[in-house]
Amino acid sequence: MKTGFLLVLLGSILITGCASSGEVIPAETQPDELALSDEARLVRISQSMPRVDREFRAVWVATVDNIDWPSEPGLPVLQQKAEMMELLDRAALMNMNAIIFQIRPTADAFYKSELEPWSYYLTGENGLAPSPEYDPLQFAIEEAHRRGIELHAWFNPYRAYHQSAPDTLSGAHVSDRLPGSVHRYGEMLWMDPGSETATEHSVSVILDVVERYDIDGVHLDDYFYPYSINDEDGNRVEFPDSSFYELTGDGLSRGDWRRRNVDQLIERLYSGIKERKPWVLFGISPFGIWRPGYPEGITGFDAYANLYADAKKWLQEGWVDYFTPQLYWKLDSSGQPYGALLSWWVEQNLKNRHIWPGNYTSRIILEGNSHWEPDEVVAQVRHTRQVSGATGNVHFSMRAIMPADHGMGSALAEGVYETPALRPRTTWLGMNAPPAPGLAMQTLGDQEYVTLQTTGNVDVRYWIVHEQRTDGWATRVVPGWNRVISIPEQTDEDKTMAFVVRAVNRLGMESEPSILLVH
Repeated sequence: MKTGFLLVLLGSILITGCASSGEVIPAETQPDELALSDEARLVRISQSMPRVDREFRAVWVATVDNIDWPSEPGLPVLQQKAEMMELLDRAALMNMNAIIFQIRPTADAFYKSELEPWSYYLTGENGLAPSPEYDPLQFAIEEAHRRGIELHAWFNPYRAYHQSAPDTLSGAHVSDRLPGSVHRYGEMLWMDPGSETATEHSVSVILDVVERYDIDGVHLDDYFYPYSINDEDGNRVEFPDSSFYELTGDGLSRGDWRRRNVDQLIERLYSGIKERKPWVLFGISPFGIWRPGYPEGITGFDAYANLYADAKKWLQEGWVDYFTPQLYWKLDSSGQPYGALLSWWVEQNLKNRHIWPGNYTSRIILEGNSHWEPDEVVAQVRHTRQVSGATGNVHFSMRAIMPADHGMGSALAEGVYETPALRPRTTWLGMNAPPAPGLAMQTLGDQEYVTLQTTGNVDVRYWIVHEQRTDGWATRVVPGWNRVISIPEQTDEDKTMAFVVRAVNRLGMESEPSILLVH
C-alpha cells in the first residue's frame, strides 16, 4: 500500500451513460500496469472505467384502502415502522431508486399537520394521532435516504373521502371546515375544483409539506374531477358544481371551465414549489390516453372530456418536471398499445421534461383476463428503454414486487434491474454540478479507508464509486451521507489499485471525477 498516495482531479472527463454495480467488470489490466507512470495510469483509468445507468426506477406505495402500507389501520407503531423498512429494503434490493409515497389519499395526513387530520388508514380513526406519536413521512424520508432511495410525496388534490373508510370524520376534516366546497358524489366526498377556497386549501397543504420536509418530489395521480358514476337507470350523474360555475364560469362551456380550474391548480403548484425549493421535482401521472384517436387508432376513455384533465397542455407548457402517463395496457393491445401511446406522449414533450411511464405491475396478482405474466412487465421496461425521450418506469404498486410465488419482483430484479442506476439529470432547474470531491486515505488499526470530502455548502445525494482492482472494476452508488469507504483486505492476487469518485447532487448532476491511486 502506498503511504504517499496521489490525488488528481481530471477536469476534462465527464462520465455518462450505462451500467454497473458491485460486480467486477473485467478490465484490460496488463501485467506491467504498476510499472507505468502515474500520468499514464490516469489516462488508462479514464479510458477504462465503467459507467452508471441513468434510469428512473420507481414504485408507488399506496395507502388508500391500505393497498401497500400499513397492512391495516391501527397497527402498533413499531409494526408500522417495521413494515415500512421492509418495503424500503425490498426496493433497495431490487435497485429501485425512488418510491412515490401516498401521504394524502382523502384530505387526510400521513404526517403531522395543522391543516388536515391524521388518516384513518394509519391509526384506524380519522383525526387520531399514532401512539406513541411519530411522523410517518419523516420516518419514511429518513429511511429512504439512508438506503439511497428518493421519496416523492403523493397527494390527491380533490378527493375528500373514500368509501373504504368509515364515514366518521374528524371536525378538522375539510368537509366540516369548508362544507360549501365539498360535495357527496356517489359513495365519495369530493372537493370542488371550481371553489377557490378548496383549491387554496389543497395548494396550502402541498406547499406546507414542501416547506417542512426533505422530499425529493411532489406527485399527483389521475384523480382531478371524479370518474363519473351512473344512477339506477344508467344515466350519468352530473358532478354538483353548478353554484360555482354560475359564479365563475365567465361564459365558458362547463367542460372548458372545469379544465381551466384544473389547469390553474397545476400551474400554481409548479410555480409554488419552485419558489420554495427549486430542486423538488413536480410530477403527474395522468390517465394514459389524452383523448381517443391520439395517436390514430387509440380507443377508450376520454380523460380530457370526463376528468377535465388536459394533460397534454400541462406537458407542453412545461408545468411539470416529470410525466408518468399510466400506460396500463399490454404491448400488443389492439386499442391501447403501450408502445404507440408512449411514443405519442414523447412527441408532446416540447419542453424536454422527463417521461417516465407508469406500468400496471399489479396485474400480476389479478385473475382471469386481467392477469399478466411477469414477462409482460419486463418487456414493457425493455421497450421503454428503446424509446428515445423515455428514461424510466414507475410500477403500480409495491405489493406486486414484494416476494411472492408469482415472481414479479425477481423477474424485474434479475431481468432489467440487476445493476443500480441513478435518476436521469434534471438540467432545466439551474443547479450546477457539484465540485469534485476530495479523497484521502485513513488508517484505523489494521483497516484502511478512503474518506470523501466536499468543498463549500454542497448537498451530495450520491457518490459514484469505481474501485479498480487487479481483476477489473467494481462500481457502487453510495448514499451521500456515507463519507467513508473501506478498502478490502489486500492480497498479491487481488489488490485495489485505484478509486474514482464523483459526487452527485439532488438533480442528478455529477461532478468531474477524482482519482486516488492506491498501489
